[in-house]
Amino acid sequence: MLELVILFLQTANQLLSAGIAITAFSILLFSLTFNLKDRVAQSFAIIMTCLVIIYSGDAIGSTSSEEGLIELWLRIQWVGLILLPAAYFHFSDALLATTGQISRWRRKWMLRLLYIGSMVLMALIPTDFLLGELEIASGPAPYFKGTLFSAFFLLYYICVLFLAWYNFFRTFIRTTTRASQRRMVYLIIAAIFPAFGSFPYLLFGSNFAEQHGLIFWGLATLMNIIIGGVIIVMTYSVSFFGVSWPNRVIKNRLLKWILRGPVAAIIVLSAVTFTRRIGSWAGFEYTGYVPLVMVGLMIMIEFAITLFYPVLERILINEEDHEQIELLVQLEERLITNKDLQQFLEMILAAVCDRLQVMGAYIIGLDDDGLELVYTIGQHDIRNEDLSEKMLEQVSNGDEDTWRFVWGNDMIIPLNVNQNGDHEIIGLLGVKNAATLAFEEEEVQAVKILAERAGSALKDRHAQQVILTSLKTLSPSIERLQQLRAAGNYDGSQLYKEGMPVQSENIEQWVRDALTHYWGGPKLTDSPLLKYQFAQDVISEHEGNQGNAMRAILQKSINSIKPEGERRFTGEWLLYNILEMKFIEGKKVREVAVKLALSEADFYRKQRIAVESIAKHIEVLENQARNQLG
Repeated sequence: MLELVILFLQTANQLLSAGIAITAFSILLFSLTFNLKDRVAQSFAIIMTCLVIIYSGDAIGSTSSEEGLIELWLRIQWVGLILLPAAYFHFSDALLATTGQISRWRRKWMLRLLYIGSMVLMALIPTDFLLGELEIASGPAPYFKGTLFSAFFLLYYICVLFLAWYNFFRTFIRTTTRASQRRMVYLIIAAIFPAFGSFPYLLFGSNFAEQHGLIFWGLATLMNIIIGGVIIVMTYSVSFFGVSWPNRVIKNRLLKWILRGPVAAIIVLSAVTFTRRIGSWAGFEYTGYVPLVMVGLMIMIEFAITLFYPVLERILINEEDHEQIELLVQLEERLITNKDLQQFLEMILAAVCDRLQVMGAYIIGLDDDGLELVYTIGQHDIRNEDLSEKMLEQVSNGDEDTWRFVWGNDMIIPLNVNQNGDHEIIGLLGVKNAATLAFEEEEVQAVKILAERAGSALKDRHAQQVILTSLKTLSPSIERLQQLRAAGNYDGSQLYKEGMPVQSENIEQWVRDALTHYWGGPKLTDSPLLKYQFAQDVISEHEGNQGNAMRAILQKSINSIKPEGERRFTGEWLLYNILEMKFIEGKKVREVAVKLALSEADFYRKQRIAVESIAKHIEVLENQARNQLG
């Protein structure tokens, strides 16, 4: 009975060693998604590499039957063992630096000497100086006999780990908040077990292991179980370094990676191993069952993760913020992309053409920049250049009970949406060569239904554009907040750093908004541009009046594209004249377009270029202000 228990523990220990190697390798790959420019992430990746080498060598060496292979893999295992202490000191030094205690010359040179010493010790692995004879039969597991250099390595191993834990202790002392101290405690305690559990104790304790096999294998199995768990704890703690993801995102990615990677691999490996062992013990041919067990389990595990992961995620990660997360998930699932909108509008226009038996139709959208040709189908000759505000004026000034209007040879149907009790035109549906056609009542009702659905699609598109624009506007602030939150977990000095990232896309939108409210309005006085560094001096010059300050900034930027000499209405003055006449003088689009000899569609394109020029000038001002601050 005792032999059966020991045999079970040996098998379990072999599986756990392989499981730790799989877990460490998976975590190593996962750590590549961190910001590897961060020293904590770099040193942690080195520790995971050492564990992969150690436990891969142990797992393969303990299951091999040929003496040459056993010796080869056990020597490979020692590569990770020798490098591990230096990696731990590197990791502790990087952690200490995050609290503001930057590495000085002593710790830098100590780290360099440790890596150099590791290279020297690794050069001794193929020789008999560090490792003695290989013992296979006398001990509970294959091992090398100890030598004088082995004793020296044990002393080196203990001393370096002591220095590493001294750095851990200093790091803990320098953390000031309970949250950072709690995470540091998790990290320090978790870091202890892989260092102690990886050492080959048979090098010096083979007699005890041989006499007390049950205790030895029981402790080895327990230690491997603990190491597998604490590796995940270390990964979770280290994941906060070098990335700006919130806690829930880190937990989500780590949990999903562990379930689909190490957990799935370990379950499949264990099942295959036990299938082979049971087959050998029972005396039946097991070769055909192995691929069936492997493939079947892989599919069942993936199915279980897909089925139960949302519940697991809600319980372990998003319990308090479930409603907000669910809303974001629904937004992602229901988001209408440009391709989705085109497919839907194609279906609407095809239905209109089939119902009215015409050869072509098109949909025109209406936004802040004017009319835009959104989608066409069949035969048509309409272009963006042909769009005119006269088309919109004819529809807007017409009778509300009129469901269609004539534009040349085409029939135009207004697309209305209900906005706070009032009907607002959001676009136009045009039908080619249908101006003089007569329709039956059933056809009219069908076209009205299709037009209503097209209007709803354009309304949803407009609402989504507002949401996406808001997300673009918020992204820099959110990114900066997440960076400060991540850095401030351990290094509070990061919270004192000034500045927001300058994003030209956001500036263009803010400039356009401020120009539309140039003579007064919230988009002028509450513009995000006023939060930039260069704007603070302008606000001071205008005695804190943000409206006047914002107008001065816009006027200065507009003047930056003003050509030299007296104002004229020529090509080189075009961008300046558009901004001056449209926003400063407040003239209507049609009046400005006629004055500058432009079509209205061309006017909107040139206006967009002019706004981009102002945004670039403001970006230059902000970068200059930051450079002056150093």
